[in-house]
Amino acid sequence: MISIRFVTQDGEKTELTGDSGSVMELAAQNGIAGIDGECGGVCSCATCHVYLSEEDMQKVDAPSDFERDMLELTEDVQPTSRLSCQLPLTQEINGITLKVAR
Repeated sequence: MISIRFVTQDGEKTELTGDSGSVMELAAQNGIAGIDGECGGVCSCATCHVYLSEEDMQKVDAPSDFERDMLELTEDVQPTSRLSCQLPLTQEINGITLKVAR
């Protein structure tokens, strides 16, 4: 099982575990506030915007050009911004912490 910690905008911390799918799916299925995934995970709405720590950014693949383009359309983009629909649940990201964007 892969463990992911979420920190919502109001500071609520939740740790979830899963073994397949994307980080967005895990969050949406478990009601993490601020991760809506309105497009169903096809990288077309940015309602699953999260921030990673710089250390955790090293554990994920670089965002695709399409993801970068979608992030440019969102508010509050930071160098560690990612769309959680583009982060598959893999052992490489086990234990990361994600802060939910506005």
